[in-house]
Amino acid sequence: MSQAHNTLHGMLEQWYPQKDSHDWVLGTIYKTQGSSYRKAGAMMMLSSSTQQLGLLSGGCLESDIVRKARQVMETGKSMLVCYDATDEDDLSYQLGIGCGGVVHIMLQAVNSNNSYLNLDKIRTALVNKQSIIYRQFISCEKLESSIELSSSSPPNSFSDTKTSLISIDEESVLESHIFPRAHLLICGGGVDARPLAEFASKVGWEVSIWDPRPANARLEHFQHATRCLSDKALDFKYFVEKEQVHAAVLMTHTLALDAHALKQLIHTNLGYIGLLGPVHRKEQVFEQAQLSFDKHHKRINGPIGFDIGARLPESIALATLAEIHQTLYHHESKAILAPFQALQV
Repeated sequence: MSQAHNTLHGMLEQWYPQKDSHDWVLGTIYKTQGSSYRKAGAMMMLSSSTQQLGLLSGGCLESDIVRKARQVMETGKSMLVCYDATDEDDLSYQLGIGCGGVVHIMLQAVNSNNSYLNLDKIRTALVNKQSIIYRQFISCEKLESSIELSSSSPPNSFSDTKTSLISIDEESVLESHIFPRAHLLICGGGVDARPLAEFASKVGWEVSIWDPRPANARLEHFQHATRCLSDKALDFKYFVEKEQVHAAVLMTHTLALDAHALKQLIHTNLGYIGLLGPVHRKEQVFEQAQLSFDKHHKRINGPIGFDIGARLPESIALATLAEIHQTLYHHESKAILAPFQALQV
């Protein structure tokens, strides 16, 4: 199973087994002004063996961050760094890098002497699918952080991290609400499910596959999945609640299996349920599941995916994952920049 190293979950999974084998530095964006590739709360880990886990920009600031991280490793002292692309005297302005805004970064040594800045506890919480509140003092002198468990975010209101700068005893503190990663259940273990599982894993999501047919849902075909389930008697409602599933896609290509899964999933609080196939097939699945189409059809996305002209498994997976991502993050689908319109002469 691959890890998305740019996500906090994937980053910590890579770091943890080697936390005592190298010197490590944690880089955290604690404030931004104007345009920036990453926002407050973004983290990156750098090691004495030149490993870089995560990123704090699109790659334009990392080389300088690496140099400064080495200084932190040598001195053991934290460092506050500001990259100001609006200041003509600033390195980022002179090199023409960055997105034109201001990025404030804190670099801190991570070791057993400072309790690993509680990163090991964050990892444990995320593995156990617990939401947490992480507080970091913004200081060159005070290597202090705290962590507390919070109530788990419900599956239908998924988010990665929410951050804010607060004051504790007249000191600035970055408070980050960190949530478990998204979890996608794919009902169907056919060839077209493989790229969807792979793409979801690459954006850092947990992926589960369900298909009771012996030839399908095999881990050798879904190396990016966390688990493959083949029990036809699976209690979907219990599984969704226990494993904190956020979204489900029904793509077994069999009316009976899609209907079997839909009949249970319709009564969960999933943030997204998608059904592969045209509208008339959707009606057939509802009929076989003995569900009222008029009552429930708006709850089910189908046909699934954005209309991007997708025809093959990979592009259909891309369109589907984009729709799920947009739904879970509660964003409207639109181009970031409106299409160019020719000037009227």
